[in-house]
Amino acid sequence: MIKEAIGKGATADEAYNAALALLNAPEGAEIKHEVITQAKPKILGIFGGSDCEVRAYYEAEEDKFASIKAYINRILSALGAEDPEINIHVENGEDVKIDINCGEDYGSVIGRRGETLDAIQYLTRLVLNRETDEYKRVSINVGNYREKREATLRSLAKKNAARVRKYGRNVVLDPMNPYERRIIHTTIQEIEGVTSHSVGSDDERKVVITLEEGVKPLNGGGNYNRGRGGYNKGGYNRNRGGRSYEKSAPSAPSREPRSDTAGTLYGKIEINK
Repeated sequence: MIKEAIGKGATADEAYNAALALLNAPEGAEIKHEVITQAKPKILGIFGGSDCEVRAYYEAEEDKFASIKAYINRILSALGAEDPEINIHVENGEDVKIDINCGEDYGSVIGRRGETLDAIQYLTRLVLNRETDEYKRVSINVGNYREKREATLRSLAKKNAARVRKYGRNVVLDPMNPYERRIIHTTIQEIEGVTSHSVGSDDERKVVITLEEGVKPLNGGGNYNRGRGGYNKGGYNRNRGGRSYEKSAPSAPSREPRSDTAGTLYGKIEINK
């Protein structure tokens, strides 16, 4: 939808500034203008003459999203959220960021393991792209929930990376969506001595954290002595009746790990009370 205003002034600049004041466009709006009529001087400085007229206009994106706001509002009302505040802004022309403020009612909006919020986000993306010519990515956030979830995932990645680095054993995390796996992989890339890849498919896809090839665990693979006989956890050596039983510690995987860093940016998130 185009919003416009016409300003008048003795010069084109004055008319343009007057049009801007009437238009009251939001910050960041791409404003265009055109001269409708040029100023005409008065005859003998007394008779006739006219001001310059300039039309200023812009495409109001917030009006484009009016139906989206109404759609989300109907869903939130059905979930029991009272008087939710919905703010929409666009980044880089294709990333639609939607922030919802619904007071203390955000729990019902997020749902178990973020499934409700994920469903709202998915449906909103379908509706928005049906109404626009260009594809838009949609991210819905409630009460800075996405930032809190990212902090939790980064902490989880660091904790388990430390375990792998110390004991040399792989750690398999619970299944995660592409957005969450990408955060784990990005965090692991920042930690020396460990790497990560994904296994499984669809909803069962999960991240595996391993030692980098050629890196030895800090404590020799988790070995420790237990009483007589020298029992070694992770790689043991027992003497029973003069016979020796040995098992070597598992080595780090030699295959190239697969990464989810190119996965979908937006996905399910969990509540972090």
